[in-house]
Amino acid sequence: MKMWSGRFSKDVNADVNDFNASIHVDFRMYKQDIQGSMAHAEMLGKCGIISIDESVKIINELKNILKDADDGKIDFSVENEDIHMNIEAILTQRLGDLGKKLHTARSRNDQVAVDIRLYMRSEIDLLMAQMVELVNIIIKKAKVTDDYVMSAYTHLQRAQPVTFAHYILAYAQMFVRDLTRLADCSKRMNFSPLGAGALATTTYPIDRHFTAELLGFDGICENSIDAVSDRDFLIEFASAGSIIMMHLSRFCEEIILWCSSEFGFITLDDAYSTGSSIMPQKKNPDIAELIRGKTGRVYGDLTALLTMMKGLALAYNKDMQEDKEAVFDVVDTLKVCIKNFIPMFDTMTIKKDNLRKSASKGFINATDCADYLVKKGLAFRDAYKITGQLVAVCEQQNKDLETLELSEYKKLSDFFENDVYDAINLDHCVEQRKVAGGPSQKTVCEQIDNLKKKLDIITIYQRKKV
Repeated sequence: MKMWSGRFSKDVNADVNDFNASIHVDFRMYKQDIQGSMAHAEMLGKCGIISIDESVKIINELKNILKDADDGKIDFSVENEDIHMNIEAILTQRLGDLGKKLHTARSRNDQVAVDIRLYMRSEIDLLMAQMVELVNIIIKKAKVTDDYVMSAYTHLQRAQPVTFAHYILAYAQMFVRDLTRLADCSKRMNFSPLGAGALATTTYPIDRHFTAELLGFDGICENSIDAVSDRDFLIEFASAGSIIMMHLSRFCEEIILWCSSEFGFITLDDAYSTGSSIMPQKKNPDIAELIRGKTGRVYGDLTALLTMMKGLALAYNKDMQEDKEAVFDVVDTLKVCIKNFIPMFDTMTIKKDNLRKSASKGFINATDCADYLVKKGLAFRDAYKITGQLVAVCEQQNKDLETLELSEYKKLSDFFENDVYDAINLDHCVEQRKVAGGPSQKTVCEQIDNLKKKLDIITIYQRKKV
């Protein structure tokens, strides 16, 4: 018999019961459900709603249930619909009528709201730790590749010379922004809905601030209707997760291109590659491709959450049961993708000579050639035109700017002297870009130092939460 069956004259249809149940999804919140229930029981005792002795007995038995669940000794039942009713049913089986007192001054509406906040707070902390590790791996690679000259691209066409370190640190910056989004999301969700009841609190003299403090929240949700109907924090998390996946997907696209024969910039470790069932020579970047593909499912989860909430009148509606499957999928997908990306990236071999060889093509020092003329006194637009004409000459003669004779330079401008070859040397081009945020070794080192400082701030923030 259902705990809520008092006004019903017949049992729920078996198919409806299976359709209505969410235990197959929300079972993973059993720790948070018990944690919230223990705080609620302690508050009931403190406020004299139940006796202190009853409160202690309930809390101790909840601890026993938690241990049994951790040890795999509990089978959750579809008959009890969800994790909340399952825990309460087990408690009542063990304590009898005393177990029935736990739900005093509480609804499943505020119960699930507190569970999901506690769960997501914990999962965000784990994700942030993974992201910090990822950024540190990128920094480690950058430190040993700050003299690996390569071409950066616009429109997937060779553009200007940078270093491999500078290139990959662009992704480190993206991931640090992702970390701040996760931290902000966690901070905004860290308010307790417990005590809001179904939607209008309760007539019992409860202490919401006490339970909020016990559960490590920064305060309470100040409107009881909003407390049980708010899922903004899940949508915000899914949005942040979608951006993380977008960044991972872009990085994976680079890796897929770089390890192709056409680029040849890197080689993936055998442990993070796969072969073909028919072509013996193949070494495929399947891990990177899978991460790129899984990005779409996270986007879909975000869309599902937004669509689920878009037409709901206040307060709680059963539609909102669908939130957990979507947000859990975001969590699981992020964790598995980051977990596999880190060692794949860490173990790949970077081919310095191939990077430099590719950079020598495509006239990526053309801007530096134009700047050379400007520094000699020519207006930039005139210098730009002359350099463009030089590129055309090089193409006609199948040469590059570094191998074109000085006589050809002088045909277009008397400003050219032998020192032009120093100005267009790729190493020189990179090292002269000393502007903050640029690719020179000095500025890359500064960028790494600043990234470390940002990571330190984020790490300190996480420690304070614990």
